[in-house]
Amino acid sequence: MSRSRPSPQTRSIKTTFLVNPASANGSTGKRWPELARRAAEKGLEGDALLSRAPGELTGLARRAADDGAALLVVVGGDGSVNEVVNGIAGREGVELAVIARGTGWDFARSLSLPHATDRAIDVALHGRARDLDLGRVTYRAWSGEERQTWFANVASVGMSGAIAQRANDTSKALGGKVSYMWATFAVFARWRNDDVRVTVDDVRRHARMHDVVVANGPYFGGGMKICPDADPGDGVFDVLLIGDLTKRDLLLTMPKIFRGTHLPHPKAELLRGAHVTVDAEAPLPIQLDGEQPGTTPARFELVRRALRVRV
Repeated sequence: MSRSRPSPQTRSIKTTFLVNPASANGSTGKRWPELARRAAEKGLEGDALLSRAPGELTGLARRAADDGAALLVVVGGDGSVNEVVNGIAGREGVELAVIARGTGWDFARSLSLPHATDRAIDVALHGRARDLDLGRVTYRAWSGEERQTWFANVASVGMSGAIAQRANDTSKALGGKVSYMWATFAVFARWRNDDVRVTVDDVRRHARMHDVVVANGPYFGGGMKICPDADPGDGVFDVLLIGDLTKRDLLLTMPKIFRGTHLPHPKAELLRGAHVTVDAEAPLPIQLDGEQPGTTPARFELVRRALRVRV
């Protein structure tokens, strides 16, 4: 289990809000003045840095920490959290809080953080600091070069990478769950499985698979409890190998995934370890916290207690 400790008084430390105005289909930008006012009324105040383009929160988070911010409050969804994590992973003296505003807020779900704004502000003010593990991934970027990126919650390889891209390319006005389910069935209809080679620590597998899920936390895909027992403080990934599913398999299993009751399953295997590799003859798309930055070959490494979050 990860360690928790009382947070210092928030009013006495430097706080910076890192805001993604485009999150929640653009409503975060429109509502930010109101959100800032509600936070200030409760005593949560600080500078606000608003991103103007995808990926910009990484540099803004690093700059805020360099300028002495000890509490970074992310206002956005899973992609926003991922960007901020990539700016401060492994950094001492910085805590993260989350006001979940995206259509997908699986990171918040995985930590049982509240989605309601006022309750999220209360956690940012009075929550306890929990040390979390992070995942560090080396993969092939779309431009062709090798790249390394952090993830906080869930990564995966295979069909889910294409699903994440499909969901991100469409409107999420109906919410993350509906968008992801629609994208799942749209991609599944055309997806062709490949032979995938996987290692989890010293265990090796080679088979036809739909997906390899590398879970630090339990939730992904707009509320799917894909690895129910995954704990971001236990020192290992939960690695779910999803085999050669039929359409019937998917239809019968999907409702169970949202409840976290789909395991054990005859076409899935759950392994645990701190080092994972995934490769295939043809490059397979990967997803990291809902973002889709590249393809296999991919190496996943768990880094202990690399992030401190208020819970």
